[in-house]
Amino acid sequence: MLFPTHLLAAWLVGRASRLSTPWLVAGTAFPDVLDKPLATVGVTPLFHSVGHSALLVLVAVPLALSGRAGLSVAVGWAVHLLLDAVHVVVNGRPGDAVFLLWPAVVPTDPLALPPGSFFLYYLWSPSFFLEVGLWLGVAGLLVRRWRAGELPVMTERL
Repeated sequence: MLFPTHLLAAWLVGRASRLSTPWLVAGTAFPDVLDKPLATVGVTPLFHSVGHSALLVLVAVPLALSGRAGLSVAVGWAVHLLLDAVHVVVNGRPGDAVFLLWPAVVPTDPLALPPGSFFLYYLWSPSFFLEVGLWLGVAGLLVRRWRAGELPVMTERL
């Protein structure tokens, strides 16, 4: 999944729950904010490593139990991992979902593309169309709510 879609998912979870949206966004951003730079500078060979490992559940559970903010961060992180796992399965690479078990298990033929190259590879994939559908669905709901007068109209200039 693309980074903005993870942030959109956090916002949607925040709207549908009583969790803190800013902390959900922080948790959802965490895996990419950690892993992309690590791989870019060569600390890890994969762009899905430390932050994308479900083995971090050992940290996430105590965090979730620490309070509402911690629970929101942990849920955001879990949503990110779920979306990335769905992404690789929808794109026909279910074996790559073993990134969730890093470092205990490493994909035999990982898609180790840096973010820019990944974006070009990702265009027109099945998961790309799933994301486009999600964004269009949210946009449609917002337009419908705006037309119904449920959203404020912005009339002031910045």
